[in-house]
Amino acid sequence: MTPDGDGGGVDAVDPGRFPLRGAWVVLGVGGGIAAYKAVELCRLLVDAGAHVTPVLTAAASRFVGPTTFSALASEPAETELFGGAHPIPHTRLGQRADLVVVAPATATVLGEYAHGIARDLLGAVLLATRAPVVVAPAMHTEMWQHPAVADNMTLLRRRGVVVVGPEAGRLAGGDLGEGRLSDPAVIAAAAAAVLARRQLDGGPPGDLSGTRVLVTAGGTREPIDAVRVVANRSSGRQGHALAAVAAARGASVCLVTAAELDPPDGLDEVVRVETAAELAAAVLARAAEADVVVMAAAVADFRPAHPFPGKLSKRVGTPEVVLEPTEDVLAALGRRRRPGQLLVGFAAEAGPSAVDRGRAKLEEKGADLFVVNDVSRPGVGFVHETNAVTILDRSGRAVEVPLAPKAVVAGAVLDAVVALRSELAAVAGERPSGQVVTCRDPAEGRQQA
Repeated sequence: MTPDGDGGGVDAVDPGRFPLRGAWVVLGVGGGIAAYKAVELCRLLVDAGAHVTPVLTAAASRFVGPTTFSALASEPAETELFGGAHPIPHTRLGQRADLVVVAPATATVLGEYAHGIARDLLGAVLLATRAPVVVAPAMHTEMWQHPAVADNMTLLRRRGVVVVGPEAGRLAGGDLGEGRLSDPAVIAAAAAAVLARRQLDGGPPGDLSGTRVLVTAGGTREPIDAVRVVANRSSGRQGHALAAVAAARGASVCLVTAAELDPPDGLDEVVRVETAAELAAAVLARAAEADVVVMAAAVADFRPAHPFPGKLSKRVGTPEVVLEPTEDVLAALGRRRRPGQLLVGFAAEAGPSAVDRGRAKLEEKGADLFVVNDVSRPGVGFVHETNAVTILDRSGRAVEVPLAPKAVVAGAVLDAVVALRSELAAVAGERPSGQVVTCRDPAEGRQQA
């Protein structure tokens, strides 16, 4: 948004503003085939504004050389506990770190960390730091499922270590199973969320403290018969990221989700739904209590009018499926909203007129903000871990958020929410309930979306 608040402007959001910008991150790299993905993770963290120091184990260097990380990171990669440029490298790195991320975290790294063993620089850094630690395990399925590894993970989680993944998928040697390193964008998003929570725990109340936020997520599924459904490709990751970041910024969050994802930590309520009707009932029953409603779910526009109670058989021929419209939940919220409530809509569009169509929907639905993404672009929306959006408001302003992890996009959307609530409160001569207006960067002079 333009600093003077004039309408009609288009600005770009720096994806590093929330909340990795300026953070000192130690990126530990264990010795596994997935070490090559840590290169992309390093780039994502640096692009998000973090100061990154890679620390590689000797085994990691057999897969990816330190020179690669040194070229991408904020300072040269570290590999040695003795004989390096600094006489006590583990305490220097551990004490200044705001966050330690280990990816891939091999069975060796996890086992030694769990039992306080420091055989190398990375192990010593993990014991020397008081910063939060995020580990992203990666190993073969049999190793991941071994009771010793399971016990180590239980111990680390009990100590407060944040564990990301692993995922199921293709492993080294052509195997398939659980143990695949999570996508680098997912790990970067987890790092951002951890730092956001830490900033709130150690600082002033969050800018959404005391605010009641209702978020929807995922794609609804409308039954054709007892087996088949009409669905869409929404993963629900963007909605879940919005819920996680809102909670990290102090909000009381209710998540209504159709996604098959584990809900984020720190939410007040999670409501599981499947169909558009179930989502509408859950949202409309809770919306009156919310200060902000964020409709990030991909709600079906149509559903089969007469679902078959059993399973349709192809032996009886091709069935005729008659569709009927579902309830427009956002439009219903716009009609029954209470004074002071802020509505945020989402539109997945495709092609060069995506923003224009989003602007029309903003007016039609009675929303305050509309978040538009062009899903025809690479890496944007749906099944991806990243997103790129344009945030529209009713004054004609447009904020472009370039391709970034979905947690970063969530931060930009919530920045726009906070800014608009502040503007509306200023007009009314009051402050939004529970809100502490902060400036994330002193150079900005004010918080911008």
